[in-house]
Amino acid sequence: MLLKTFGWSFAVTALGLVAAVFYGGWTAFGIVAILSIMEISLSFDNAVVNAGILKKMNAFWQKIFLTIGILIAVFGMRLVFPVVIVAISAQLGPIEAVDLALTDKDRYQELVTDAHPSIAAFGGMFLLMIFLDFIFEDRDIKWLAWLERPLAKLGKVDMLSVCIALIVLLVSAITFGAHAHQHGGAHADKAETVLLAGIAGLITYMIVGGLSGYFEDKLEEEEEREHEEEEKAARTGKPKSAVALAGKAAFFMFLYLEVLDASFSFDGVIGAFAITNDIVLMALGLGIGAMYVRSLTVYLVRQGTLDDYVYLEHGAHYAIGALAVILLVTIQYEIHEIITGLVGVALIGWSFFSSVRRNRALAAAGGDGDQEKAEVSSGV
Repeated sequence: MLLKTFGWSFAVTALGLVAAVFYGGWTAFGIVAILSIMEISLSFDNAVVNAGILKKMNAFWQKIFLTIGILIAVFGMRLVFPVVIVAISAQLGPIEAVDLALTDKDRYQELVTDAHPSIAAFGGMFLLMIFLDFIFEDRDIKWLAWLERPLAKLGKVDMLSVCIALIVLLVSAITFGAHAHQHGGAHADKAETVLLAGIAGLITYMIVGGLSGYFEDKLEEEEEREHEEEEKAARTGKPKSAVALAGKAAFFMFLYLEVLDASFSFDGVIGAFAITNDIVLMALGLGIGAMYVRSLTVYLVRQGTLDDYVYLEHGAHYAIGALAVILLVTIQYEIHEIITGLVGVALIGWSFFSSVRRNRALAAAGGDGDQEKAEVSSGV
C-alpha cells in the first residue's frame, strides 16, 4: 500500500537528487533535500485540506485532480512562477529571465539579490495574512489553547488581520528605509518599492482568498441542492439525476482545490527564495516536495486517518507564520538557510507529538472526546 501510494514520489526523489548532484555537486544535493523537506512541511496542511475535499469526490474526479492537478502544481507553480517573480521584479522578459538563470548565474544572482527586498515583502505579507486569518479564527480544536483562545476573541474585530499586516509592513518599510539611508546602502531609495510590493502581496492574498471563498460557497450550494434532490427522490420514489449533480459538485470541488493548491504552493515558492536563487535547484526541490504532498493526500484519503493528528494543521500554519517573519526580517538582515529550512520541520514535529499526546490522553479518559481534558493532559 505504501509503495503503491508513494512509488512515484520515491522515483522522482531519486531522479531529482541524482540530477542535483550532476548539476551542482553535493552542495546542490543538500539544497534540493532541504527544499523538498520545506515544501512537504509547509504544504502538509495543503494535503490535509485536499484530502478532506477529495474524499467527497468520485474516482474520476480524484484522478483528474491527481493528474492534471499535479501538472499545474509542479510545472505551473513550482517552475514557471519563480521565473515570473524574477522577470517582474527585475523587469526582464520571461525568456530572458530563464536564459539568464541558466547561462549567467552571477548576473541572475545579482538581479535576484537586488530584487530580494520587494520579493520578501510581497511573499512575507502573503504568508502573514494566511497565518493571521488562521489564528484569529475561532476553532473547536485548539493546539496552544492559552494563546489561541484570546486571539480568537480578538479575531471578532472586523479586518483585524489586514490592519495588523499593514502595520507590520509599514514598520518594515520605514525600518528598512532608515537603515539603508543610515548606512548608505544600495537599497536606500527602495523603501517605497518594499511598501508597494507588500501591498501587492496583500491584494494577491485577498484575491485568492476571495476566489476560494466563492468556490467554497458554490460547493456548499451544490451540496444543499443535492441533499434536497435526495429527499425529494425519497418522497416520490423517482431516481434523481445523480450523475449530473455529482459531476457539477465535483467540478466546483476541482476548481476550489486548484485555487487552494495554488495559494498553498505560493508559500513554498516564496520560501525557496530564502534558501536559494538557483531556479534549477528550486524546481527540483519544490517538484519533489509537490509529489509527496500529492501522495500524502491520496494516503490520507485511502487510510481514512485524516482526523488522527488534529494539531498538524495548526503546526503547519505556525510554520507559515514563522516563514513570513523570516522573510520580512531578510529584507534587512541575512538569515542562514538552515534556520529557514528547518523551522517549519520543527513546528510540524512539535504539533505531531502534541497530537499523539492528545490521542493518548483521550484514550486514557475512555475515548469520550473531551477536548478540555485532552488539552490539559497533553500539556497544550
